[in-house]
Amino acid sequence: HINAELTYFGVPERVVWDPACQAHSPSNIPVILPIVPVGFPVPSYASETFLIEAEKWLALAGAKLAPLKYPDGPIVLCQIDNEGTLYFRDGLYDQDYRPEAILLYQAFLREKYGTQNALLVAYGRRAAAFDQVKPPVIFDAENANDLAWHVDWAEFQEHLIATALVRMKDALVRAGLSGIPTFHNMTMGYEATPLSAARIGCAVDLVGLDYYHRANPTERLMIERRTTELVTRSEGLNHPAFACEMGAGFPPFFFPIPDETDNQFTVLTALAYGLRGFNIYMAVDRDRWIGAPIDARGRPRPFAEFWRKLAAGLDEVRFHELVRKAPVRILMPALKRRLNRALHAFSPATPALFAVLGMGSHESCFEDDFGLGGAVASEVDAFVEAFERALSQQGIPFAHVESDAALTSLGGSSWIICPSAGGVEPALWDHLARATREGTRVTVGPRVPSRDGSLRALSSPLDHRGFELVAGGSAHPFFDEASIRELVSRTAGELGLPRCPVLPPSLSTTIHEDADGRPRVLFIINPTAAAERATVELAASTVATDMFDGTRHESRERTLDLLILPRSVRMLKLDPA
Repeated sequence: HINAELTYFGVPERVVWDPACQAHSPSNIPVILPIVPVGFPVPSYASETFLIEAEKWLALAGAKLAPLKYPDGPIVLCQIDNEGTLYFRDGLYDQDYRPEAILLYQAFLREKYGTQNALLVAYGRRAAAFDQVKPPVIFDAENANDLAWHVDWAEFQEHLIATALVRMKDALVRAGLSGIPTFHNMTMGYEATPLSAARIGCAVDLVGLDYYHRANPTERLMIERRTTELVTRSEGLNHPAFACEMGAGFPPFFFPIPDETDNQFTVLTALAYGLRGFNIYMAVDRDRWIGAPIDARGRPRPFAEFWRKLAAGLDEVRFHELVRKAPVRILMPALKRRLNRALHAFSPATPALFAVLGMGSHESCFEDDFGLGGAVASEVDAFVEAFERALSQQGIPFAHVESDAALTSLGGSSWIICPSAGGVEPALWDHLARATREGTRVTVGPRVPSRDGSLRALSSPLDHRGFELVAGGSAHPFFDEASIRELVSRTAGELGLPRCPVLPPSLSTTIHEDADGRPRVLFIINPTAAAERATVELAASTVATDMFDGTRHESRERTLDLLILPRSVRMLKLDPA
């Protein structure tokens, strides 16, 4: 489906209302999405009937579209499904419990564990024969040994979506729609859903993001986290970092995006953190949409001029060839994503809603420690936030990395910061150990993990020689901020990390360099509701030209001083003074 705010998301009524196509709740009843204008039972990615219906439609549509693919026609990309979050009923225990899904779950466990004894060791009292084991229907873990069952159910849901996308893609390829890149769009708040970028990346060529944000400090941080993770993953695969939906307006039943200022802030901030391509969504107005820059008759509205100037500016500086160097990487465990779903304290409210609103584990998760020595979800957030603040205050560029994409996303890093979330995949730990031997600084905390990435007990302790440990305490906010600031400052000096500090600290900056390492573009971001006078320290004397209004600003003693309007981003072309 391609949602487009259509009734039933565009899926035919005869399919939506067919019991053989519907996802099941733990009570074995259809799972309903309460959406305007009409709520409906969501389709099941495990339903063979639904997948066959999808394949029939894709075969017919693909045959019609195949003659129009590039270079013979205008089709240059092909999206496979839309925001595959189980139709936004993405709570861990919402679905899917229909019989076919249970069989697929059992097959997934058989492939993961291999032997009945391995499953028994991992699940203890929850274990059964592979063809009899049942998934959890509610969070009821009492200790760390109970968590693997719940974490595996979260991982299975990621697997289920990815395998369904493979079938959809294959149907289009068989119909002749091959030879162009396929992609899937990760929804807002996808980190709280069963969408795994690494697994989806095995099903399609490109994995991109959707951007619908407002201009404020909380959402600036969200854009930074989402975009830098996308960039490190994409660069590791030699792909462009792509926004499948860069919001220009909003649907009427989404949270309101007050005006085009928010859209401008969002795209410029995403570009600041390394985005290299985007699809304007919606560039042209249509039903059930508010605020497109071009009306339904093709006439530009006043704010279409921003998008024209932006495209011209990106061409002028050849932005797609530039690089934002981020030698510091914050490694977020896939286990943390799965634990957040299991520990969600507000079911049946979707965990993704809290993520979209900028809320993390502190606000949405149970904080039990399960005998692991700390609040496994909140501690990771506190660890990451402490380093983010210290790095940002000192103007040191950093990026986020998902652990299940780590092997391709950590290239070029000088310093890797890795929270444990109570467990880590031994293969990842070995990769980090090799990195330390090759000269990369690796900092872990708040303790050395004693379990693997599914929270199964390790047979022997992990060797952490060469790692730097930042231990936490039992009280909130867990970590000594002053000590972390000192650690960041010291490490930056020892490793010679680049800096681009800015005052006041409510502002943020990024620099993009050409292939010869020359700074070419500077972004200054002001997410606050007040105008600020920015003072930016640069590595050399520079003339900065605003890419939108053409004003020139010459640095003095390698310091640039200029006004940044509220809720705005300045994009400046850099030339030697």
